[in-house]
This record gives sequence, structure tokens and C-alpha cells, in this order.
Amino acid sequence: MTAAVKTNPSQPHHARDVSHWDLETDVVIVGFGGAGGCAAIEAADAGSEVIILELASASGGSTAMSSAEIYMGGSGGTRVQRACGFEDSTEDMVTYMMMSNGPQADEAKIRNYCENSVEHFEWLCDIGVPFKDSFHEERAIMCLTDDGLLYTGSEKAYPFSEHAKPAPRGHNLYVKGDNGGPLFMKIINENVDKRERITVHYETRALTLITDNDGEVVGVVVRQNKQELNVRARQGVILCAGGFNMNEDMVQKYAPKLLSGNQPIGNPGDTGTGILMGMSVGGAAINMHEGFISIPYYPPASITYGIAVNDKGQRFINEDVYHARLGQAVLDQPGDRFYFILTVDQYGDYEKLNFMGASIAGTGETEEELEEELGLRRGTLQNTLRIYNEDCAAGNDTQFHKAPQWLRQLEPPLVALDITPGRGVFVPYFTLGGLDTLPGGEVLDPQRQVIRGLYAAGRTACGIVRRADGYSSGMSVGDASFSGRMAGKQVAASARR
Repeated sequence: MTAAVKTNPSQPHHARDVSHWDLETDVVIVGFGGAGGCAAIEAADAGSEVIILELASASGGSTAMSSAEIYMGGSGGTRVQRACGFEDSTEDMVTYMMMSNGPQADEAKIRNYCENSVEHFEWLCDIGVPFKDSFHEERAIMCLTDDGLLYTGSEKAYPFSEHAKPAPRGHNLYVKGDNGGPLFMKIINENVDKRERITVHYETRALTLITDNDGEVVGVVVRQNKQELNVRARQGVILCAGGFNMNEDMVQKYAPKLLSGNQPIGNPGDTGTGILMGMSVGGAAINMHEGFISIPYYPPASITYGIAVNDKGQRFINEDVYHARLGQAVLDQPGDRFYFILTVDQYGDYEKLNFMGASIAGTGETEEELEEELGLRRGTLQNTLRIYNEDCAAGNDTQFHKAPQWLRQLEPPLVALDITPGRGVFVPYFTLGGLDTLPGGEVLDPQRQVIRGLYAAGRTACGIVRRADGYSSGMSVGDASFSGRMAGKQVAASARR
């Protein structure tokens, strides 16, 4: 006797085998984070009846766990940018984001995002997301004040500043502390609750998709109260189920370099289920090898005056870049030891406020003493420091083009922090691969043909950000909320079956 096959995301069900539809609606959304919530609002406002299926007992997803900075600009600038004295060009924003994403960049998605970014800002304001018209000048990973605007990437760093005029695009919610994510999702939740066309089913796990004879996606199988239910979608299904960084087997298979990190960032539902469901009906999964990985070496901003060196005692990056660019550079370097060299005064600032958790690898009253403590070949670190200090005195980093404002001679006594992944330093990561989609959220097969009835947004889709070395804080929540809206509008415009 053959045992029944357990329902799983990699084996879709067929509509001919469905004897009864337990629930019916126009649009089914899998996942109630930032992407799913925004998709539901747009679809409902366009006239569709919506069901959201959420694995957890409350909304939130990874968006609720984030700082909820939102990367927006272009078109002359958002209200906050203009109020703070910044004019932002759409072309500069496009150029920066295209450079940031390298050969993997999706120009159609990036251009659509940049050209509609100010409209997205205004939409967020209209649904009640608050932003203060003030600029946070200090270099920071997240804004712990209630200021509404800050630089959150490598906009002012080489090589980006050579090709696109820098502008701050990180929009921070009007709330003090690292509380933007909970506030953002509270507002999204309130908007969902007041729309009669939206119904939310919590503690409901999406198991697999349902397709018809033509391969069109027509529904979802879910588990609710220990029962499997068939949910029909008359217009389409939107997968907003997050990435796969909480699925170690998938990370090992697709993005093993991320396992050099020691802290996956996301919610427990980021298991790749949405991606696997999309792949099961022919969806192409792209960029699966890439992810965000960071060594959060600032704040305090004064750490930027220091230098990062490898086990040859050599610099390998301009230290004024975004922290994920440093993390990626460390992974790309040969060798197994990496240090951040600071003066004793700068190290004192580090003890006051830092997320990195790196231990002291060595100290030295002289350059030679520090070099010896670190076990580096004699003269290597000394030569690096000599060249760097000469450049600082001249105000021009001839090797890596660190901005002049961050050039300050490193005079003994010196301290070396061990930033080698696997030696205690905090190295967070999350995945950036997902289903290939059009700007409207339509899922594509390997020939880039649309799989009818299926859409994806947020980290279930491969979005606007593709690489750690080009990441800027705010791009994830920006992409999740924006791509959710695009998918919601697109599916609501489709014909009802």
C-alpha cells in the first residue's frame, strides 16, 4: 500500500483534484509583512476582494523587525528631502542604484522604482506613515533619533560619488529609537483592518499552489486548525512569504558564502516556502547566490577614521563605505584574518557605542609592536600606515579614495580589532535571491514568460537590490512596500476567472 504524499511547496496540486473550494476570493496573498500588507491595500482599493494568509498569529514579518528606513528620492526630492535642503535627481538615483547592483541590476525595476519613488512617499504619507522634516547629519546604521532623513548607503563614497551626485535617501519614521518597523506595521495593519474587502487568516500555513489544465495558478492549499483547505483565487495569488535565510539547507545549497555570517536576520517564516512554491509551477529563481552580509563597524562615526587591513597588513577598501560593502569585501579577500586599526582615542569611542562586538586582537605603543602582536610580516603594517598617514597629511587617499573628511593620521598607541568572521564579531546576513518577476510583480519562467495567475513581492521576489556591496539601508522595506503595491495593483487589474 502506497503512503499518501505529504503536501509540500515543491509539488503543486491540480484543480481537477479539488472536490471542494473551502474559501474563495479574488486575490490570495501569502504573508502579512510589509509587502503583503501593501499588496492587500492596493488590491482592495482597486476593487478586489482579498484574503491574506499569515503563518504567525499576528502581522509583521521581517518588516516589523527592521528599523523600517525607506529608501526614496528622485524627481526633485521628497517633501522631507526638499525641506532639509536637498534636491534629488531621478537620473542620479538610477545611476547610483544601477552601479550598486552591478551586472545583476534589473534596469526596468530600478527605473520604475526611482521614477515612482516620490509618489510612493506620498502614498505612504496618505495612509498615515509619519516623517519629520529634519536631517540626521551623523553617520549611522540606523537613526535612533526621530529625524526623518539620513544617508544610509555609500552615496558619498568612491566610486559612486564620481558618477552620481550624492543625496540622502534614507527616510526614517517619526519615532525615536529603533522602533520604525513596529510602527510601520502597526499603520499597515490599521489600514488593512479598516478595509472591508480584506480578510486575514492568521495561524494559517500556505502549503502549495493549485494550477489548472493550462498551468495557470488558481489557488492555494493551506493548513488551518490541523486541516488542509483549498482556497480559490479568481484573479491571482501573490507570494509575499519572505526570503530563505532561516532555511539553512537552502542557504547551504544556494548561497553558502552567507554561512560565514553568524546571525541570520529575519523572522522564523523566512524559510523559502514562497520561492519553492513559485519554482514548483515553473517560476525562475534568480540571484540565489547573493545576500546581504555585514560587519557593522560604525557607529560611532569616528571608527571611519580607522583602516581595515588583511593578513598581509594591507588595506583593501575605502573605509567610508556602507557597512555591508565592507562585509562583502572581507568575504571576497583571500586570507583568514582581518583587522580594524584605530587609535586609542578612537577605540574609546568604540567602547561607548558599537554593535560589532569585535574583540581586541592586539595593541601597540608603536607600529612595530602592534605588527608583531598581530603576527604580521615585519614592515607590512608599518608600510601601510606610512602611506596612509602621508595621504592623510596631503588630504588625498591615493590608494582607495576615502573622502577627505575621514582622513586622519593614525598615531600610536594603536589598537587592532579582530573583524574576522567566525571569531566573535557580529556578522548578520539575509538572502537577496528570489523569483524572477516583472516590475508589476508577475512571476516569470526561465524563458521570461509570465506564469499566469502568479505574482511575487518583497524578498520572495528578486527585487531592486541584488548585492551586499551595493546595499543601502532602506532598500529592503522600500522594495517590499513598493513591490507589494505594484503586485496588488497588477493582480487587481486582471480578469476574474
